[in-house]
Amino acid sequence: MLSRVAERVYWTARYLERVENTARLLSVFNSLLLDLPRGVDLNWYNLVIITGSEEDFNKRYEVRSERNVVKYIISDAKNSSSVINTMRWIKENVRTSRDVVPIETWELINELYIFVRQNLQSGINKSTRHEFLDQLVVSCQQIVGLMGGIMIRDAGWYFLRLGHNIERADMVTRFLDVGAAVIMNDDDSPNREQIVWGNVLSSASAGQAYLKTTGSLVNGPEVVEFLIENPLFPRSVRFCLSGVKECIDRLPRNRKLTLSVKEVLAHSTRAFDYTQLGQEFRDHLNEIQMRISGLHNEVSENWFAVE
Repeated sequence: MLSRVAERVYWTARYLERVENTARLLSVFNSLLLDLPRGVDLNWYNLVIITGSEEDFNKRYEVRSERNVVKYIISDAKNSSSVINTMRWIKENVRTSRDVVPIETWELINELYIFVRQNLQSGINKSTRHEFLDQLVVSCQQIVGLMGGIMIRDAGWYFLRLGHNIERADMVTRFLDVGAAVIMNDDDSPNREQIVWGNVLSSASAGQAYLKTTGSLVNGPEVVEFLIENPLFPRSVRFCLSGVKECIDRLPRNRKLTLSVKEVLAHSTRAFDYTQLGQEFRDHLNEIQMRISGLHNEVSENWFAVE
């Protein structure tokens, strides 16, 4: 398989997962607006910080308002990571690798791209945002499900799954970071822990799995432990990184990367006091994100920098 084709397939998976989880991140804040008591200052700028875009955002926006943050994340043409720009990259990657991914994928991605382009304002407006974000999530899941149902399990499939799992592991830590940020900025609201962490679970479609596994009411430490360490839930950090290892094991020239992913997995699931979900926990999440980013760099150097 040509390295440039492998790279396109890998990034197609990452970008699809990124669009879906960006929609989920925005949905967390959207839901918290409805669930938290009036008067709670929900700082939307936290989403810019969590995505590491402060410098770029501050160059063009003087006001750190909800509308500006949502516009920057969804429709800003100058933001390389906005939803609309990410969709353009998905479309281009699939267009140039149609001999690897299912033909039907091209049609679905075009439909989603047209939907996003025509409904950007719906994503920004409060009254229609939920429907827009929900459609993004459903459409991305449909595309990923199609590929999973009919792709032959060759190198192309494993590069697709590799990108999918790396991106998902990273984004789950950002869901948790949102929860920690809101908790740190609000000390007085009644039932705030249950509201915030309940929404974090919902953002990862993890509510039912959490209750089935723990049998307990929603509380921060158990939610965090579940989303980081559970070996059976497909959106936990452990599950995703285990999936990364499985993909790497199936691909050629993998010895160094096999060791690297084991190290990232061991660090990400090391013993941590989840009863303390303040700045130390957010620093821990940031370190996990940096290690996942380092793993991505190794993947790129090992398989995509050669031809």
